[in-house]
Amino acid sequence: MGDRARWRAFLALSHARLREYYREPEVLFWGFAFPLLLSAALALAFRDRPSDPSRVIVLEGPGAERVAAALAKSTLVRVEVASEDAAARALGMGRADVVVVPAAEGNGAAGVEYRFDPSRPEAGVARARADDALQRAAGRSDPLPSRDVPVREPGGRYVDFLVPGLIGMNLMSGGMWGVGFVLVDMRIRRLLKRLLATPMRPADFLAAQMTTRVAFTAVEVGFLLAFARLALGVPVRGRLASVLAVALLGALCFAGLGLLVACRAQKIETVSGLMNVVMLPMFVGSGVFFSVERFPEAVQPVLRALPLTALNDALRAVILEGAGLAGQAPRLALLAVWGGVSFVLGLRLFRWF
Repeated sequence: MGDRARWRAFLALSHARLREYYREPEVLFWGFAFPLLLSAALALAFRDRPSDPSRVIVLEGPGAERVAAALAKSTLVRVEVASEDAAARALGMGRADVVVVPAAEGNGAAGVEYRFDPSRPEAGVARARADDALQRAAGRSDPLPSRDVPVREPGGRYVDFLVPGLIGMNLMSGGMWGVGFVLVDMRIRRLLKRLLATPMRPADFLAAQMTTRVAFTAVEVGFLLAFARLALGVPVRGRLASVLAVALLGALCFAGLGLLVACRAQKIETVSGLMNVVMLPMFVGSGVFFSVERFPEAVQPVLRALPLTALNDALRAVILEGAGLAGQAPRLALLAVWGGVSFVLGLRLFRWF
């Protein structure tokens, strides 16, 4: 087969796969509607608003009304008086952040006792707020004057952190399922065996599958970025060409991974399980919904070696910080290695029937 005929065959394969995409309504939903709905829902849940008052329970008994009245003067706490059993249940079920046990009247030296779970960040905040309110009520004066200046800079909100992660997650899901699932389905229906009997080159067919997946990348990324910018006010400080370049490399990387995962699978159940095994650790540990820094330092190098972590970090750097591609070279190289090795291994191990 000459170069021109091979190129026509590649374009025909790509065109056929594109038709399959837009004829499947679920592809449009998961590729376009689902990321928008998810980002809108999370943006609503974590919208800009004052922090909620800390939930404080004062243990009933001598001095309880006095302590509750002092706490009620603070707008940062919501206070109620409860019995020992009710307070323990509320603290155990997370309905209270801290329990205050007051000293008996006339026993000022004993002060108060705070009961809280130190592993919960909101409990530590509640303890500090309650103690500050009680110390002020007891006559403490602050020698150093202070004032609060609220700062709401676009780029530092949770939704700003979330959108690049959702783009990366969508690229991963689309690349893995859009290539791997389709190939196994074609294998089950014996379509791959029929295609192998034609003059088509196997590498051209697999490359066409990956190319059509990547072709949707620009549309999907542009659609989500436009929604995030116009509806949620997410800043895009980097060049759009740089954002698109990072997204295209990420799409190629995960298309290669999808090819590798599906290269031997014979059943839909098998490839579904393999996809989940590969994607679930990245959903949790690659910084989609929260930063990698939340994990212990011992596992962070492993998490940063995952392709989705590199993709999310590169997207956030370009979108939110305005970084250039040169500064993201190590992350882009990691994506290229993952994608290239996966495609070569998948091509060598691929089973046509």
